[in-house]
Amino acid sequence: MKKVYPDAAAALAGIVKDGMTIMAGGFGLCGIPDKLIEAIRDSGAKNLTFVSNNAGIDGAGLGILLETRQISKMISSYVGENKLFAQQYLAGELELEFTPQGTLAERIRAGGAGIPAFFTKTGVGTKIAEGKEEREFDGERYIMERGIFADISIVHAWKGDTEGNLVYRKTARNFNPMMATASRFTVAQVENLVEAGEIDPDHMHTPGIFVKRIVHIADPVKRIEQRTTRPRTAA
Repeated sequence: MKKVYPDAAAALAGIVKDGMTIMAGGFGLCGIPDKLIEAIRDSGAKNLTFVSNNAGIDGAGLGILLETRQISKMISSYVGENKLFAQQYLAGELELEFTPQGTLAERIRAGGAGIPAFFTKTGVGTKIAEGKEEREFDGERYIMERGIFADISIVHAWKGDTEGNLVYRKTARNFNPMMATASRFTVAQVENLVEAGEIDPDHMHTPGIFVKRIVHIADPVKRIEQRTTRPRTAA
C-alpha cells in the first residue's frame, strides 16, 4: 500500500470530517504537525475535538484553528500561551476538558493499548475528581480516568521510511509516539524521508503498522514559544 502523499492536503483528503476527535502531537511548539494542522484548517471541517498537550499560541499550532473557530472542544493539560483560547473559553464558545499532563499521557497510551480505563492518585480530592468513580486500594484513594481513542492522529517525526516506521527526536517524543497508536487513522509529517529498510529496527519509535499516510515536510519552521536571552558578559 502506497503511504507517501505529495502534500499535507492530499494526505488528509477524504478523511477529515465535521465532529471528529483528532489527536495532535508535540509539546508546546516542539514536534507539532504544523503542515497537517494547516491542511485541517483549509479543509473547513468544524466542530472538532482536539486532544493535545496544549492549544498552540496565537497564530501558530492549533491557534490557527481557534482563529477559524473550527475547534469546539479541547482535551489538554496546558493552555496558558494562547489569549484567543482564553477569550473563547471565558465566553462559553469553547469547551475544555482539563487533564493533568501525566494523566493525559496515560489516557492516550491506554487508548492505544485497548485499555478503557485506569485508576490514578492524581487529582484525588480536587476538582479533577468531580464526577469520577473513586476506589480505595491498599488504604489509598484513587480516581478512575478513561482512555482516549481518536478518529485521527496527526504526528510529526524527525525521520520516517516509506513504510511508515517513525523516529522522533528529543522533546518531540513527548506525545507523538503514543498518539500514533491511539486512533483509527494516523497521518505523519516527516522531516527526513528514507526508503524502507534504511532505519535500524532497534531505533524505531513507531512501527509502520500504525501509520496510514505520510507526507514529507523538509526543513520545517521550528518556532520558540518564549525566546529568553541575556547580554553576553565580558570574558
